[in-house]
This record gives sequence, C-alpha cells and structure tokens, in this order.
Amino acid sequence: MDERIYKIMSRSGALNIVIGVISIVAGLTSGVLLLISGGKLLAGKSKILF
Repeated sequence: MDERIYKIMSRSGALNIVIGVISIVAGLTSGVLLLISGGKLLAGKSKILF
C-alpha cells in the first residue's frame, strides 16, 4: 500500500515540474513576442496619418 502511494506521489511531483517548465517557457515566449510587436508598433508610429 505504501509503495503505491509513493509511486502516485512521485508521478504527481514529476507532472507538476513538467507543467511548471511548460508554463515558464510559454510565459517567456509570449513576453518576447509582445516586446517585439510593441517595438514594431513604436517604430512605425511616425508613418501613421490621421
């Protein structure tokens, strides 16, 4: 019984680490993309006519 609980807990811990790494990578990627798109908008600001 104890061995089963230990296996479940280790799988849960591994899954939490994997999900954490995926969320960090997704956050960094979206942040970089937002910075790039914001820079392009600021660079093209002078070309806008109203």
